[in-house]
Amino acid sequence: MAAFNLTPSDPSPFILLGIPGLEAAHVWISIPFSMFYIIVLLGNFMLLFVVGKEETLHKPMYLLLCMLALTDIGTSTSVVPKALCIFWFNFKGITVGGCLTQMFFLHTVSIMQSAVLVTMAFDRYVAICNPLRYATILTNARIAKLGLAGLMRAVFFILPLPLLLSRQPFCANRIIPHTYCEHIAVAKMSCGDTTVNKTYSLVMAFVVIGLDLILVALSYGLIIRAVLKISSKKAYQKALNTCTAHVCVMMMSFTLFFFSTLTHRFGQSITPHVHIIFANLFFLIPPMLNPIIYGVKTKELRDKVVKYICRR
Repeated sequence: MAAFNLTPSDPSPFILLGIPGLEAAHVWISIPFSMFYIIVLLGNFMLLFVVGKEETLHKPMYLLLCMLALTDIGTSTSVVPKALCIFWFNFKGITVGGCLTQMFFLHTVSIMQSAVLVTMAFDRYVAICNPLRYATILTNARIAKLGLAGLMRAVFFILPLPLLLSRQPFCANRIIPHTYCEHIAVAKMSCGDTTVNKTYSLVMAFVVIGLDLILVALSYGLIIRAVLKISSKKAYQKALNTCTAHVCVMMMSFTLFFFSTLTHRFGQSITPHVHIIFANLFFLIPPMLNPIIYGVKTKELRDKVVKYICRR
């Protein structure tokens, strides 16, 4: 992983311990981790391949699914390969620049994923509440612009984190009890005052994710109001069906995010290895299940996937 541009001059690396207290079980823990990661790559690349090959799927909803797949691949790939190196080969060292780079990409892609989920909620709102204008409101070009805006927002909010840490002096004890470079874990390695870092990261997480949750809740509040006015039972069921997959993905992603964030800052009573395992599963379980959920719940996508599988 390339070093971040602004890095401290001290070349001493950080040491990632993996899962403290379970070192003897690292090889066994790596088995489900590697299996989940393979499923993440296969499922999401299959989704990208099918949508890319089928022109009938070149629609806003499927472009959003591709964005979600890319963020899923990005988050899991930011964490799992290094974790497996620790589990299999005991490669625990990581340069300060490499650590800051990993942290930047990991958190940027996570914030980007939140923006994609908000856009998907808006997509469902337009599809149900204003179906006649759907094709004019949500074009492929507009979805691409929204995706670019989400990426720029993520970079804008996350970039200060590694920049601030790169200016900090780090202590001689550079052992991080984790499998990856999480911001607060790295900030604890500093001998300087990290109040600004910790406050900014906490406020940023809750303002950005909190705003996204409010927008998602608003979209679904309007959707529920529109659905309740539908008199036809068949249309009512169809409307609910279009939202089920997104609600499942959204609930899973945001719940695990807040659990991981809050326990890392305030969960001193939680056993460290329990927190670290859950933090890693946050980057594995949703990316693994997202393509499965959408593949099962979206008939058009499911039919195309089955067609390609049967052809092979």
